[in-house]
Amino acid sequence: MTPSRPYLLRGLYEWIVDNDLTPHLLVNAEADEVMAPREFAEGGQLVLNVSPSAVRGLSLANDAIAFEARFGGVPQNVYVPVAQVLAIYARENGRGMIFTAEDGDGTPPDDGPGSGSGNDGGGGRPGLRVVK
Repeated sequence: MTPSRPYLLRGLYEWIVDNDLTPHLLVNAEADEVMAPREFAEGGQLVLNVSPSAVRGLSLANDAIAFEARFGGVPQNVYVPVAQVLAIYARENGRGMIFTAEDGDGTPPDDGPGSGSGNDGGGGRPGLRVVK
């Protein structure tokens, strides 16, 4: 299946804006593919205000989020692969969603069907097998 993260991002963005709140993205600023002003990052993470009044040309595509914004009064183009978005939330109340690594890549987890003998006693999902 295709990753659900871009669809969730678009839906949550629309929901936040429709409620007259300010959508913020939490981004992994250490990823090489991220094109954003890293001097504003803290702890390897960058918070981006993506409200309609703060950005121009916002594109919420399946593979990346792109827009132009001002940082310290200087306009800059921002490009963030969807897989590097860690969360989307409303600034005013914190409502939104935090994403895990599994949400973004579209591949099943390692303990999915056909990945082992079924139940190995580990902490993953339980394995099922047909008993006749």
